[in-house]
Amino acid sequence: MSRLKTGLWVRATLRRFNDGDHSAMVLHRGDEDAGAIIILLEDRARHHVILREDNGSWVRTPLTDNETLNDYIARQQRYDPDLWVIELTVPDCAAPIEQELGSRTCDDDEAEELFW
Repeated sequence: MSRLKTGLWVRATLRRFNDGDHSAMVLHRGDEDAGAIIILLEDRARHHVILREDNGSWVRTPLTDNETLNDYIARQQRYDPDLWVIELTVPDCAAPIEQELGSRTCDDDEAEELFW
């Protein structure tokens, strides 16, 4: 099993989502090689959901207000200073977007197909 470098995965994800119906940006840049990733989803109604990767799958945490969001990100950054935070603006936070994100973990054959 291989794990894509975080910076590479983030740049590819931003490009893919900015080319589609979404808007994507980096809110906090972490370690290029091994930082964890938190994705903030925001929809047109200003609802927020946090996605974090856990063993190759994405876990959702709905948020109720900006203070909760800021506290959550600050706690995660204290725990992991290498953390990346990216924001995706989507039509509806309730819609499952996790399949579009994929995972940074793949077997060696999949990694070879991605880059060759």
